[in-house]
Amino acid sequence: MTQNQEPAAPVRILIAPDSFKGTLTARQAATAIAGGWRSVRPGDDLELLPLADGGEGTLDAIEAVMPGSVRCSVEGVTGADGTPRRGEWLRLPEGVAVVELAQIAGLPSVVEPSPLTATTRGVGELIRAAVNAGAHEVWLGLGGSASTDGGLGALRALGAVALNATGKEISDGGVGLTRVASIDFSGLLPVPGGIKLLSDVTAPLTGPQGAASVFGPQKGATGAQVHLLDQALERFSVLAGVDPATPGSGAAGGAGYGFMAAYGANISSGADRIAELVQLDERIRKADLVITGEGSFDGQSRIGKLVGNVLQRAADAGTSSAVIAGRVRADAGTWALGLDQLAGDPQSAMEQPARWAAAAGRLAAQTLLSDGSPGAAVVLA
Repeated sequence: MTQNQEPAAPVRILIAPDSFKGTLTARQAATAIAGGWRSVRPGDDLELLPLADGGEGTLDAIEAVMPGSVRCSVEGVTGADGTPRRGEWLRLPEGVAVVELAQIAGLPSVVEPSPLTATTRGVGELIRAAVNAGAHEVWLGLGGSASTDGGLGALRALGAVALNATGKEISDGGVGLTRVASIDFSGLLPVPGGIKLLSDVTAPLTGPQGAASVFGPQKGATGAQVHLLDQALERFSVLAGVDPATPGSGAAGGAGYGFMAAYGANISSGADRIAELVQLDERIRKADLVITGEGSFDGQSRIGKLVGNVLQRAADAGTSSAVIAGRVRADAGTWALGLDQLAGDPQSAMEQPARWAAAAGRLAAQTLLSDGSPGAAVVLA
């Protein structure tokens, strides 16, 4: 700034990202972006609002805005790969428990993806622990799973019985689902207030847009394995009796479907529920610019995912928006930047995500508000 230049007028920035899966939590991402922005425009009013949509970070997002919530730990819970881990659930006032599938059975929690054997059993163990501790209602966040087992692992931990054609219990994971011949839900642990599902997708259970076809490759499944898992989920749906085309039933490797079938669970948008809890619309209306982001902005981002939800709410409010993501693989309809662009390649971006998120924050401040007021800029990715 020269001697005669007026300092840029301060503006209000809402930084509301999802987690950058496997690299940054939503809070870490927001903090890094804010740090970069402040290095260019230290006088601006920055509000950091880490968010989630039912996937990774759901416990953190709800805990941050719910007075009286208590984080509870459970040792020895079955991880996605079958090894014991420490699980967590969130106790809310009035007997509500929040369980995040990604926390115990998420893809970032496994060293090597195991698309056929990864299980949701630990999710059921956490729900049982919460109910035994006095919870009468459960909110189950679905998203970021390592498994494609239709949630049957979790349901078996809650008392469901799944047998093969010879009357023996099936093994865990999608491979066990390929052999299931009968299912009995009569012994399920009662949850008096019911189970409410917070989903990050609207995908059906089976078919080209289903759990195996769309999300299986992200979990390490080959083409042949995707076909096998899709057939297994179809087999499960015949036995369970719920329409596999139900929106959201494909969430978390079909766990949405499993809880619909076993508990009659209602499914809703996790992004919408958390947005309501944090009064997101009001915060957006007060902002001059909203910055959101996630690990990968792609064709799925606007189908139930948090970033698409935030962008739509900003558009509805007439508030400018921007996207900072680990990588950008689809048109965001607004200013967007991938950390891999700044770092030069995806691996470098993943090795130092906070550094590149801060660099992205700096570039956003320089580009979007170079004239001191929010405005659209050329999409950089």
